[in-house]
Amino acid sequence: MLPDINKELQALRETDRFRSTKQIESAQETRIRIDDRDLILFCSNNYLGLANHPTLKGAAVEAIHRYGTSSVASALISGYMAPHAELETCMAKFLTTEASVVFPTGYTANLGVMTALLGPDDIIFSDQLNHRSIIDGCRLSRAKVEIYSHGDTDHLHSKLQNAKNYRRRLIVTDGVFSMDGDIAPLPELVSLAQEFQTILMVDDAHGTGVLGANGRGTFEHFGLSSDAIDIHMTSGSKALGASGGFISGRSDLIDLIRNRSASYIYTTAMPPDACASTTASLDLISNTPAIRQNLWHNIETIREGLQKLGFDVGNTQTQIIPIIIGDDKKTIAISTELYERGIYLYGIRPPTVPEGQSRLRLSVMATHTKEDIQYLLNTMAEVQKTFT
Repeated sequence: MLPDINKELQALRETDRFRSTKQIESAQETRIRIDDRDLILFCSNNYLGLANHPTLKGAAVEAIHRYGTSSVASALISGYMAPHAELETCMAKFLTTEASVVFPTGYTANLGVMTALLGPDDIIFSDQLNHRSIIDGCRLSRAKVEIYSHGDTDHLHSKLQNAKNYRRRLIVTDGVFSMDGDIAPLPELVSLAQEFQTILMVDDAHGTGVLGANGRGTFEHFGLSSDAIDIHMTSGSKALGASGGFISGRSDLIDLIRNRSASYIYTTAMPPDACASTTASLDLISNTPAIRQNLWHNIETIREGLQKLGFDVGNTQTQIIPIIIGDDKKTIAISTELYERGIYLYGIRPPTVPEGQSRLRLSVMATHTKEDIQYLLNTMAEVQKTFT
């Protein structure tokens, strides 16, 4: 029996923290269909607009015809197929690392690498605003965990000074923070990792494909060599418009993960069609810089437009633009009003963000048109008058 479930659900409803799904009846484009209504999508991670791209779909269809619809086994048994090997090679080449390993999702990749490398004799230094998958990876590793203030390298330095008697020390950070859109101070983190002989791991799920001259992510954005980062984690399901989670780095690191990571060993490998579409995406991103250029033009237009209207967009530096409202109820009311006006922009509330920091998490796509953006800004100006 689970007698308290309804009480918990009622409490969520009363505090405006009840969540439910909306069924999208179309592809993940800038225009979507929900409940027989057309809406402009402004809360997808499909940053480069590739999730419905004919090149990715063609690669997936071809892989299905050749390899079927599932790998139907873990990678170490019989689930590792030619598309997996090709994707790992392409991801390592794209990130300029020695090797890469593919997981079904970014979440399982973070769990897998942290539990494979760390244990009770180790310590992790984790940014205060890291993604939940990192938090769960820290907990499952059984290592001691020290949280440093968001982006505060002085605070991190003081913690590193007091943590020398551990087998392994790991600094872990998002590259681009998924709810705030700001970028980790990577050069300073690299310096600290070198000074204290500490492993550095960057979850660049929201940076890959977006940041850097070639879209390689946060390390390229700062002009760093990929070797400056010990563990590169990224996701195929954001800017790449595809699927999967990836750990890249030295070959010996990847060999150890294959042998020690429970979320790699004990789960069915990613479907071959998903591997093929992700590989196609890497090729497209490498050879079509105009897509990324369009994204950055849209980012700047929307961010500047919202700031001129007086909205608080925090310290965003990227395609993730938080419109910070504060109050849960007001956040949901604004999200609902936007929905009624033809804009799908989801309201984010605690525990995903800190108390008093509820927001609309606006994410920009390269394929948003000038008309889409103007309609968004005009509508936000009208909504602002209604809710002030």
